[in-house]
Amino acid sequence: MAAAGPGLGPGAGGTVKTLALVLEDEARRGGGGYCSGDTVSGQVLLELAGPLPLRGLRLEAAGRARVAWSESSGAVPGAGTWGAAVRAPGPGPRREAEVRYLDIRQSLLRDPPEGEESLILLDGRHEFPFSFQLPQEPLVTSFTGKYGSIQYYVKAVLERPAAPDQSVQTELQVISHIDVSSPALLTPVLRSQEKMVGCWFFTSGPVSLSAKIERKGYCNGEAIPIYAEIENCSSRLIVPKAAIFQTQTYLASGKTKTFRQMVANVRGNHIASGSTDTWNGKTLKIPPVSPSILDCCIIRVEYSLAVYIHIPGAKKLMIEMPLVIGTIPCIGFSSRNSSITSQFSMDMSWLALTMPEHPEAPPNYADVVSEEEFSRHVPAYPPPIDCEEQLCCPVFAYIQEFRFQPPPLYSEIDPHPTDVEEIQPVSFML
Repeated sequence: MAAAGPGLGPGAGGTVKTLALVLEDEARRGGGGYCSGDTVSGQVLLELAGPLPLRGLRLEAAGRARVAWSESSGAVPGAGTWGAAVRAPGPGPRREAEVRYLDIRQSLLRDPPEGEESLILLDGRHEFPFSFQLPQEPLVTSFTGKYGSIQYYVKAVLERPAAPDQSVQTELQVISHIDVSSPALLTPVLRSQEKMVGCWFFTSGPVSLSAKIERKGYCNGEAIPIYAEIENCSSRLIVPKAAIFQTQTYLASGKTKTFRQMVANVRGNHIASGSTDTWNGKTLKIPPVSPSILDCCIIRVEYSLAVYIHIPGAKKLMIEMPLVIGTIPCIGFSSRNSSITSQFSMDMSWLALTMPEHPEAPPNYADVVSEEEFSRHVPAYPPPIDCEEQLCCPVFAYIQEFRFQPPPLYSEIDPHPTDVEEIQPVSFML
């Protein structure tokens, strides 16, 4: 809700006490945001102290992307002593660009009677409902950056005779959804690079790095598992790190302006000379950031995951993998991760079981199979054969059939009980 306080200005016979703009879905306005084709509804509240003449009350909804920056002053050749170039005083040329995405106007007050310029509203509280639909064409996500912004707003303007217009406005949060389940964002990304540490012929050895992520698209709050292998063949102590970078690109008048910042990072352990280290899914959580903006012609917001190695006395070794921050999470990956987690917890549940105080040894096979049963299933040994005459292939190709019955299932009941129970000590070899 946006409002202008009391005493907004005098009028002929009355005063505006309150002018407010209320959207029906306040949580949606500030949280999830509106999308293309959504309906925006609300009302304009007007409270008067006394009758007030008005020429009109209109509603405006606008959305635009705007870029502006000043170039640094350049050197002017031949302006100094002996024709030397000097830097011109003051800022350089200013670059600006603007793109409109939304422009809606509505009149919330009926026209004044014929022949009159204004309409008299009585004192008290007045409500003027409104509703409009956002365009079906894709709208760019709201964003505020270093050298530009993408903003949407709803504005109520009160027109009064012989007095300046009064207005109140509220911002609309618009979001262009990106589904990270699309095939292009589910592909894994793999990069590798190697760097020779040292200068000229005083080299101390190479440092190699390879990194991989499972997919290219992620959402806010997700943790990115990083898989990396680092090998340090140099003589220096190195430190592996990873970070998420946001790159803002602005375009105006054929020029480009770029702003880059780190939004999250993680650090690994030191790696000594001649050692290696492996990241088996080291996680880096994505903080609350703006989704990727790739469909605006003057503002682009892109992300990348950089895995790099800090090498003392040398330029760091870095590899970058592109990221797309979306708004619709990948259900397949989350369900798979949860199933793996539940399976792991199920498989490891045996750790909670306790061993018996006095474990028993399994029964001997000869103790549970009687002589009669043994002789019944084991035929007489066949006479020897002449291998060279009767075998058409090597001896090792013939495998004797296993004629014994498998061991019985373990049971607490002895199938062949005896009159005297023998107790024998049981020993374990650890």
